[in-house]
Amino acid sequence: MTTVTKRDLNQRTAEVLAQAAAVGEVIVTERGEPRWRVSSYRGQDDSLARAERQGRYTPPASTRVPWPEAVGGPRYESEDVDALLDELKGDR
Repeated sequence: MTTVTKRDLNQRTAEVLAQAAAVGEVIVTERGEPRWRVSSYRGQDDSLARAERQGRYTPPASTRVPWPEAVGGPRYESEDVDALLDELKGDR
């Protein structure tokens, strides 16, 4: 993420706007603290594209992951399950 100071925005507005257009958004800081976000206009985004831009949605992977050959994980016998349940219950 690109950041600029409030003074840089004031003194070099055209450069900061060009940077926002190239990168997508620029954070403007005041006294070292982020205060504003300058972003380029993208037209009418659909709700999914807007959620992705805001970091609230991640699109699925472009390559498929193959299904496993066999279900993994430990196998438990009934005695093991009984022992685990007794351990979870504790001596109360």
